[in-house]
Amino acid sequence: MKKKLFALFLIAALVLCMVPAAFAADDEITLDVIICQYGNNTNEWFERGGKGMDGSNFVEKFEAANPGIKLNLEVVSWNDVHQEVDTRIANNNAPDILNLDTFSEFLPDNLLLPVKDYCPDALFEDFFPAFMEDFLVDGEYWAVPDLASARALYYNVDMLEEVGVEVPTTWAELKDVSQAIIDFYDGEVYPWGIDMTTDEGQAAFAYYAWGNGGGFIDENGEWALNSDENVEAIEYAISLVNDGYTNPNPATQTRYDLQDMFAAGKLAMMIGPNSIPTYVAEKGGEINMATAGLPANEGNTSSSVGVKDVMMAFRDDSAPDQAARNEAIGKFMQFFYDPVNYVDWVSMEGFLPAVNSAVSALVEADPSFEAWLDILATCKFYPTSKAEWAQVRQGVTTVEQDALTGADVRAGLDALQAEVTK
Repeated sequence: MKKKLFALFLIAALVLCMVPAAFAADDEITLDVIICQYGNNTNEWFERGGKGMDGSNFVEKFEAANPGIKLNLEVVSWNDVHQEVDTRIANNNAPDILNLDTFSEFLPDNLLLPVKDYCPDALFEDFFPAFMEDFLVDGEYWAVPDLASARALYYNVDMLEEVGVEVPTTWAELKDVSQAIIDFYDGEVYPWGIDMTTDEGQAAFAYYAWGNGGGFIDENGEWALNSDENVEAIEYAISLVNDGYTNPNPATQTRYDLQDMFAAGKLAMMIGPNSIPTYVAEKGGEINMATAGLPANEGNTSSSVGVKDVMMAFRDDSAPDQAARNEAIGKFMQFFYDPVNYVDWVSMEGFLPAVNSAVSALVEADPSFEAWLDILATCKFYPTSKAEWAQVRQGVTTVEQDALTGADVRAGLDALQAEVTK
């Protein structure tokens, strides 16, 4: 009897040794990842990979390099992503990793993991220190930068030369140049582009407010949305529309619509990121374009506008093994920011890197990146670390859109300031 029991024990042990995969599957970790759609190439990049990916599917390549971790990766448009994330959080189904343009709105409810819980030290040290400053709240870092872009004035060199005008550097000059373009082309070309949609309304506010000595916050870091400088700035921007110097529908025409007009030779000047030449080339446009600083009001200094998007990780208190989950998130971050993958990620739409390790490769591939890195080092950023940023972002856009239909700018900004600081 004992011999039979021993034999059965041996058989059972052998069976267990032969089928480890069945048990390993129980330990498999699936990460839900949401990535924003930056342009026409984003989906294709993840599906087919870029040059650095050797044509491999991003998810398949990651899973092959990281056994036991599965990726459920979804690319969501900027128009839908905020609603998508809010809905998932309301349904207790937050993503594990999220790429977005803000993180502070998730802090009050303690939804995010501190960066130290998942980010490997070597990767943390690779991020540009200036990019990390906004992510430090109450002694903890809560997000890491995904990529960056700097905004500049793009203009059609041939158009301005044909009209016989110089690139405007002040607000007064901008109106004079715009009128000259209207007169020369008999209204067939829009002189100036403005995007006051929910995509870029906060950017429009920044362009004009910073160019008039104003901005989102004062020197003490307090909200100053209804400052005299800001009121004057937005009133000036609205006057450009009312005077017929811009695209006709700033509340609905996004930056991509403006880029389409620019590529087609229907728009003479626009403010945009360093990715515009790539976009125009993909559209088949043959525009002789150049960049310049943003026009500022008389007596003020032009300021480049910097935008950086973020990667963050959400808490999941239901995960059976928190340490293993955090490690899996860290492996995703390592893989994503590996120069072999990351250099192609930022260059696919003409963005700027957030890690030092990618700089040399980008400059080698395109020497113009070096000039943009210099611009990025001096530009201003949105105050995204403040908990009210998401509210402010939407609020200034609403004020602008209301002003386009005749609402009073000062009244709108006064109401927004009171709401944000109550």
